[in-house]
Amino acid sequence: MLQIWKKNIQNHSWLFLKKHYLVSMATITSTDETFKKLVSENKLVLVDFWASWCSPCKALAPILEEISNEIKECKIIKHDLDSEPNIPTSLGSIRSIPTLFLYKDGVHRETIIGAQPKDKIISLIKKHI
Repeated sequence: MLQIWKKNIQNHSWLFLKKHYLVSMATITSTDETFKKLVSENKLVLVDFWASWCSPCKALAPILEEISNEIKECKIIKHDLDSEPNIPTSLGSIRSIPTLFLYKDGVHRETIIGAQPKDKIISLIKKHI
């Protein structure tokens, strides 16, 4: 997967590297090193804890891309549990995936467990805008 990303970065396609954050379309991929900074530096953040083998996670991904393009006030961050396990482990409250955490001003405000419809995720975000 990383080789594909590097190839796309080199070809200047839909992925690019900016300040150690790998950005794909409108969602941002966090790492264990960048997670806290991403959450604290943005007013409203929705974090998707996911894994590449998770079918519901794959189904949720295009929905989150759409939302990130529609609601600019909220940054959507994707955190892969398999390749970056330290943050999810330290949070301790992730029991199944996908799990979405909504942070406002750096504070965890809401949790959604499982793949949910787009309108439910949007209404959760709009509650905090």
